[in-house]
Amino acid sequence: MFLHKRKVFFAHSVFNVWPDVYEPAEDTFLFADNLSVLPNSKIADMGTGCGILGITAATKTAEVLAIDINPHAVACAKENARLNGVEDRMSFLCGDMFSALGASETFDLVLFNAPYLPSEHGEGCAWIERAWTGGIDGRQVIDRFILEAPKHLKSQGRILLLQSSLSNIGKTIECFKTRNLQTRVVAERDLPLFESVALVEARCGRSASNSGHEEMKTTCK
Repeated sequence: MFLHKRKVFFAHSVFNVWPDVYEPAEDTFLFADNLSVLPNSKIADMGTGCGILGITAATKTAEVLAIDINPHAVACAKENARLNGVEDRMSFLCGDMFSALGASETFDLVLFNAPYLPSEHGEGCAWIERAWTGGIDGRQVIDRFILEAPKHLKSQGRILLLQSSLSNIGKTIECFKTRNLQTRVVAERDLPLFESVALVEARCGRSASNSGHEEMKTTCK
């Protein structure tokens, strides 16, 4: 069956984006521009989509696991890994976030461009809708991720999570803090219609530098 593929370019890489797979946008490029990866890191790219974050990470390290609930996204990311010459550094799983992993599997870095837009229709039914809809308050997926992600971090591990101001960035920081993780906002970008997106880092061990967002007091579920 013929698939109409769109092409997206980032740095020196090219990505085919299949139908039913999220096309990288301003939030993705903010994340990719601020993606710091140490050599020899073991990385999980949660919700990989077309694979742009995982593949960018794989150009800097040797072990990246890309996970997506959308089977079309997993197949698309595999194709893009081959296209960009990093298929030997990556593996792929189709599943719902950490349910696809063993309980004891840990990483140096977990990446997640989360579904963060509020929607009265829940997380969405179509594969493509699941890439951005986050439930009534936009936090349905984010809150599940925050509960599970720290269990899969190594002793000095980090999380990079991107979300919208529409789904309460301050609450995300407070929730990470209740999981004993130090937090900071790495980068932010204003979008049209009174929205901004932010890349939040949460890490074990040594304290991350402070951000004004840390002063927002909220209660986790």
